[in-house]
Amino acid sequence: MSTRIFDRDTLLDLTVNIIPLLIMAFFVVAFVVVDPWGDLGTFSRPLQMGLLVVPFVALAVLTYLSGRAIAGAERSGPVYPPGQATVPGTEELHHGEAEPVGAVEADELDDAAPSELDDAAAEDDEGE
Repeated sequence: MSTRIFDRDTLLDLTVNIIPLLIMAFFVVAFVVVDPWGDLGTFSRPLQMGLLVVPFVALAVLTYLSGRAIAGAERSGPVYPPGQATVPGTEELHHGEAEPVGAVEADELDDAAPSELDDAAAEDDEGE
């Protein structure tokens, strides 16, 4: 699993929000550059921009928060094959961020005595 918040799988999940964001951004730019209705008054332009910008900002915040929630769920909960989470009897691929077999934390290396490190290295060599 990647340590980034928005990895490829998370971005694919968020595509349903990113596409409307792009559409709204296009219309904001289009209405700023081209004024198709001319000068309708002082109230219509802020209303028009508000109806595009407020949902854009709200959707952008929602997209970011949902991306963090999706990534957090992948790191902390069980991970199943795509589309198999609700199928009875499906085994999980792994549970959250699985630590690789034989991985040692840096703190453990500092605290370990040299004889313990030699013993651990000998066990790794025997297992291979």
